[in-house]
Amino acid sequence: MSLWTVILAGGVGSRFWPISTPALPKQLLPLVTGEPMLRDAVNRLLPLVPGERMLILTNATLEPAIAALLPEVPAANIICEPRPAGTAAALAWAARIIESRDPSAIMLSVHADWAIGDADGFRNALLRAANVAEANDALVTVGVTPTRPDPGFGYIEPGERMGQVAFRVSRFLEKPDRVRARELIAAGCLWNSGIFVWRASRFLKEVAAHCPEVARANDETTLEGFFGTVQSISVDVGVLERSDRVFVVPGAFGWDDVGTWAALRRVRPGDAAGNALHGDVTPMMASGNVVHADGTSVVLYGVSDLVVVAVNGLTVVTTIEHASDLKTLIDALPTRLKDRG
Repeated sequence: MSLWTVILAGGVGSRFWPISTPALPKQLLPLVTGEPMLRDAVNRLLPLVPGERMLILTNATLEPAIAALLPEVPAANIICEPRPAGTAAALAWAARIIESRDPSAIMLSVHADWAIGDADGFRNALLRAANVAEANDALVTVGVTPTRPDPGFGYIEPGERMGQVAFRVSRFLEKPDRVRARELIAAGCLWNSGIFVWRASRFLKEVAAHCPEVARANDETTLEGFFGTVQSISVDVGVLERSDRVFVVPGAFGWDDVGTWAALRRVRPGDAAGNALHGDVTPMMASGNVVHADGTSVVLYGVSDLVVVAVNGLTVVTTIEHASDLKTLIDALPTRLKDRG
């Protein structure tokens, strides 16, 4: 089996403002380990897939930084989307490239900004999914076994069992409220991780059959022409929810999509009081806080469940609960503060 990897590394990570910016977004920051998140993603995959069989999908602004960060990935494999057009278009273009170079290839699609607690378990889940994709000529997603009723994730309802490790997907469910999330977990639903595995050629056939938003660009032969023609749509909505060839393989490997500052409390090593700290931070009678201090000192006293970010002379203080809504804050700020990030 010939494996290729596509790593989605676009986006600006606005929920990690003020340290994540268009010029240096969260996938290029060391938020979980001492390495940038994209570097961590590549390191996890190198035991399965060599750098010459990795494609990095990003935007032109980030190309120089990514090329410097990933010397093992050929420059031709760093694909700069001319405009954001959704994951269906991005993965279709990547599948075109892979099929042209390796017609029988199995394509693994992951994101650059995840935390993975068990790298061996992650790779084993990808291999299980690849075997299922190859044996069944199917589109396979890895559904993560939930560890809490999280309203921040989509869910997958497994249906008919297909062999020893896979199920046919019954349906995809949008992000629920916490009560509904608890019900879905009790019913055996899995988190929709966004990990996808399929033969590149099969995915392109499913796009042609079910996703006119992207298929309308099938005659376009250039990157600019393709992205100038497609309609933006996610791969979940445009392909997976419309196809009858979608399987799910469950997995448990400490996955987290690190979508907000609050997520760092789950993925960074904490102190005895559950504080996730970076920089010169002194907590006293403080618990469950996330603090990121660059070039300054922060003292916490008698507070809990706060997010404190101090960088470039700017200090942002919010709560764990409100950390997911930083975009609303950014939109309301005067330009002089937005630009301080």
